[in-house]
Amino acid sequence: MRLVVAVDCSTTAAKAVVHDQDGHVVASASRPLRTTQPVAAWHEQDATHWWTATRAAVAEAVGELDDPGRVAALCLTHQRETFVCLDAQGQPLRPAVLWLDGRAHEEIAELGSARVHELSGKPPDTTPALYKLAWLSRHEPVVLEQAARVGDVQAYLCLRLTGRWATSHASADTLGLLDLQRGAWSPELLALAGVRHDQLPALVPAGDVLASLTPEVARELGLPGPVPLVAGIGDGQAAGLALGATAPGVAYLNLGTSMVLGVHSDTYLWDPAFRTLAGMTAQGYTLETVLNAAAYVATWCREELGGASGTDLEDLAAAVPAGAEGLLTVPYWNAAQTPHWDPLARGATVGWHGRHTRGHLYRSVLEGVGFELRLHLERLERATGRPVEQIRAVGGGARSTLWVQILSDITQRPVRVCSAGEVSAAGAAALAWQHLVAAGAIASGRVTPEPEGHDVLPDQGLAPVYDALYAVHQQIYPGLRGVFADLAAAAAVRPVPPSAQG
Repeated sequence: MRLVVAVDCSTTAAKAVVHDQDGHVVASASRPLRTTQPVAAWHEQDATHWWTATRAAVAEAVGELDDPGRVAALCLTHQRETFVCLDAQGQPLRPAVLWLDGRAHEEIAELGSARVHELSGKPPDTTPALYKLAWLSRHEPVVLEQAARVGDVQAYLCLRLTGRWATSHASADTLGLLDLQRGAWSPELLALAGVRHDQLPALVPAGDVLASLTPEVARELGLPGPVPLVAGIGDGQAAGLALGATAPGVAYLNLGTSMVLGVHSDTYLWDPAFRTLAGMTAQGYTLETVLNAAAYVATWCREELGGASGTDLEDLAAAVPAGAEGLLTVPYWNAAQTPHWDPLARGATVGWHGRHTRGHLYRSVLEGVGFELRLHLERLERATGRPVEQIRAVGGGARSTLWVQILSDITQRPVRVCSAGEVSAAGAAALAWQHLVAAGAIASGRVTPEPEGHDVLPDQGLAPVYDALYAVHQQIYPGLRGVFADLAAAAAVRPVPPSAQG
């Protein structure tokens, strides 16, 4: 039986997972990655650590195999929107800028437009690299002028693994520089970002071969012969592929630090209700909604509310009636994304009275994320005309029985909680198997198993309670939008130093 190695180079670690054709994990290893914040709102990594962590993780996983010669392909998935600038020798000119980096708010306000959204599929937002590249062109122009290469995580690892400067459309897309309908770099977007076409990697369809590992790298990884590197996709789409979200009516939900919901679309659509990405396969597109503080807010509550453990707060919240007795939380701790796309928005809790406790607040946070999920689903369905009939959930938040039930009750939709594991890596493995089937290297077979899990069904009796509160929840952000902008301006005011007084 042949094997494939899936590598997930995420924000926190490089993980190597070896899969057999039945979808079983036969070996795995991981190496941590460190993020630095030299300035508030900046998030950076040393790109050379992507390589050293990936190399060590793959070598360890391959070393666990009884016969490394069974490895037939390697495929990558990775953190999206992150980019690195390299010199002619492939060395980083500065630390890589990550997807969650928030330095480019002025560029977003100035350059973000309906035209950029239409071309790239991305509403003006903090995540696309376009605006951070524009920031570099203004604040560190020498870096972009001297850079021989500018690319995503997969492009960098492909260069180190194979010597070729290339990536997939689905990996390059999240830089925000791709004309998504044409599947080609956009001269108009490159001009806005201050990037040259010759700096960018070659584009290869997802599932095709980028190149073969060099003999030297294969030896370092413990592989006895040449192995093809199959073009992978970003971690969100890879998770969606593993969860079967290419099927009509199925959405993937990653309830992690952020909450990301995605569906497949055969046609190109762009709308503020979602961000449009390259597809989970080489055909079609992925439509995603994003709340960038989901489990982040729940963790904040656990850490800040009197030192209560997560289990204690969960138990307290479970004892509180649905609706938290009129306490509503808008969970915009890290700005608002879908559908408002407002970097100045902040969290708000409305409706406090004397009966409320920590348990009420914690439940209102969990419910607030649920109301945002309902808002995302309804806007998505309205824009596409296609219903979402089942949600398939993964991520740390999906381990909370209470939270998943709340999501199902508020949206009145079934939620399948899928088994824990490296879901993005499973999507990369599926791409590798699809390539091997297409190439005739293995017989066709079930290379993308139906995800295991259990279904959580909505309590229909709670629909009237949550319908009434959802109507109120929808009024909070529009009512506070101007307040958020005024608050940001007020917070920027600095005191007058004593020497200037009088």
